Amino acid sequence: MPGSFGLPQAVCVSHDAPLICLSVCGRWAVPGVVRDRNTDQEGCDNVPRTCLIVDFGGVLTTSLGQAARGFEAREGLPDGAVDQTWYANPAMVRLTGDLECGRITQGGWNRRAARVLGVDDDNLLGRIFADLRPDERMVAVVARARAAGLKVGLLSNSVGLAPWDMYRGVDLGTAFDAALLSEQCGLRKPEPEIYEILLKMLGVPGEECVFVDDNEGNLPPAEALGMGTVLHREAARTIPRLEELLGVSLGAGRRPGGPPPAARRRI
Repeated sequence: MPGSFGLPQAVCVSHDAPLICLSVCGRWAVPGVVRDRNTDQEGCDNVPRTCLIVDFGGVLTTSLGQAARGFEAREGLPDGAVDQTWYANPAMVRLTGDLECGRITQGGWNRRAARVLGVDDDNLLGRIFADLRPDERMVAVVARARAAGLKVGLLSNSVGLAPWDMYRGVDLGTAFDAALLSEQCGLRKPEPEIYEILLKMLGVPGEECVFVDDNEGNLPPAEALGMGTVLHREAARTIPRLEELLGVSLGAGRRPGGPPPAARRRI
C-alpha cells in the first residue's frame, strides 16, 4: 500500500497469550450519513481505561468507501456499485462472510465478485482498495497510546493475504500488544466471541477498554462487554474523544510525527 504506517512488518503475536495471528485484516464501510455514536458505559466511571482497541481498515487508513468510489470511476461502474454488490446481494453477503472467516480464499472471492460486477477478477480487492492510504494521525495515536503506558489491541475482519495484502510493510506484532484477525479464529465482528478472545489475549477486562471502529454495527458487542466506544469518522473528532476517555494526550491538534507524550505507568 502506498504511504508509510511508520510501523515495522510481519506476524502478530500476543505477548499475553499463545494465540498467533497473521498480519491481515480488512472491512468495508457503508457510505452515507451515520449518526454519531461515542459512548462510555454507565457504572464504569470509576474504572480506569487502560487499553485502546482499534479496527484497521477505515480507522488507521483513509476511507474504504472513498477508495471504492475511486475504483468504480476507474472501471466505469455506477456510483455505489461495490456497495450494492456486497450489501444488497444475498449471495455476496454470505460469500463475504465466508471470506472474513477464512472459509474461502481471496482469489475465490475475487472471481465471484468480478462476475457480479462485470469486471476482470485479477487482484480485484487490491484494485478496489488501491487508493487506501495510512491515516497518519490515527497511526500516531497507536504509538502515543503505547508510549503513554496503555495496552493497544487490533480487532479486524480479514480478507486474506494474497494476492492483496492490506498490511504489506506493517509489523502488527511490534505496533500492538495483541492483534486478532477474523480468518485466524473463524469468527468475525460483530460476533461477541471475537471480542472476548481479544480481551483474553490482552489480559484486560472490557471495562478497562475503549474500542474504535468505523462500522456502527461493530460497536454494540463491545459495549455489552463494558467497553467505551468511539464511532470513527475523522481523526479530528476521534482523537479528542479518545483523550477524554483514556485520560492521556494522543496528539489532538499535533501534527503527525510530533513527539509522543511522556510515558505513563499502566494502572
